[in-house]
Amino acid sequence: MAVTKDQLLAWIDQDKDKLLTFFSKFVQAKSPNPPGDTIAATAHIRSFLDAEKHAHRVIAPNAIMPNIVASFDCGKPGRHLVLNGHIDVFAVADEERWKHGAWSGAVVDGKVYGRGTSDMKCGTTASIFTYHYLSRIKDQLKGKLTLTCVSDEETFGPWGARYLMEHHPEVHGDCCLNGEPSSPHTLRFGEKGLIWLEITIETRGSHGAYPHASESASKLAAKLTGDLEKLTDLPVRAPDNVMGALRAARTEIEIAQGVGSADIVPKVTVNIGVVDAGIKVNMTPSKARMEVDVRLPVGITKEEVMAAVQRILSGYPQAKLREINYNAPSWCDPDHEMVDILRTNVRNLKGFEPKPVISLGATDTRLWRYHNVPAYVYGPAPTGMGSYDEHVEVEVFFHIVRTHVLSAFDYLSK
Repeated sequence: MAVTKDQLLAWIDQDKDKLLTFFSKFVQAKSPNPPGDTIAATAHIRSFLDAEKHAHRVIAPNAIMPNIVASFDCGKPGRHLVLNGHIDVFAVADEERWKHGAWSGAVVDGKVYGRGTSDMKCGTTASIFTYHYLSRIKDQLKGKLTLTCVSDEETFGPWGARYLMEHHPEVHGDCCLNGEPSSPHTLRFGEKGLIWLEITIETRGSHGAYPHASESASKLAAKLTGDLEKLTDLPVRAPDNVMGALRAARTEIEIAQGVGSADIVPKVTVNIGVVDAGIKVNMTPSKARMEVDVRLPVGITKEEVMAAVQRILSGYPQAKLREINYNAPSWCDPDHEMVDILRTNVRNLKGFEPKPVISLGATDTRLWRYHNVPAYVYGPAPTGMGSYDEHVEVEVFFHIVRTHVLSAFDYLSK
């Protein structure tokens, strides 16, 4: 007899202790990036896959940053769904500020604490167990299911998802589902891009009592900072369906990403992340260096932004420009079948529907979109992400698992 969604939910309920233990120990398996060593966390995943007799491959172009890939064909032909989650997490700079150890995986007062709980060991656990449960009923499903647990996401994936996408096209699939933090109230169909720039300003320099003898590199950098803010006024021409989705989700965007976020999702933003100038208080600085983070919404190109940067820098002949990093903004159809599947399952589980949104930050799902594969993100709230006391509520964790299992089931049943 065919397994139903009720049976899948029953399996999850029966396995609550196993799921929570796996998640907690996953957090305990330290995987900060830098340095990016995920060997212990990868071993934790592999021990589960081995115990459940799930065949898998380890692909490790960098020995300390292995990736795990598993796949099975279903009983009938159909579409290929890829589950993606990353293993590495942010580093910890302030462990003394945590209520519970940053690597404790402590389950306290209905929450799981530790670095990487929300970003994204909750979501990666959901992917692993989705693969686990659906493998039991693969004969009644259609198509193919692939699991990708990757390293190196925090540094844009040259040894992780980016490597897999470039060298292993078998992981591209027809659709990708990911559990990065989004908040249960939103699901992400795209994300802003970024350009990171280094600007170096050089002058002659002088004694601080003789400011007439040289321009100050630090003062020029301060003035340039204000001028770069003009980039936020650049016109953006996002497709109508993208802007429509964003307008409909203003409230949910601000629940998920903070008050004010709905205003900046469709705009260029500028952050001066690093400023370095001067060596002594009574010297006019002869050199200043800035690192600038420009975020690109859907609807504007790198060429348009860089042309504006060059126009600004034309007023600063003392400045030299170098590009550090670039990722294009990405998006896919906010009305795709997977969006409807996710929203329907969340409505049935929780009584509300998550709104499709664009993310402020980057995820590995952009790499699937760059290959024209629709990729969607549904995960927990980003509580404490990149800060201290990062945690996920236990019930939210189970909700993410249920949503991923049911949604993958629906996609592979059609």
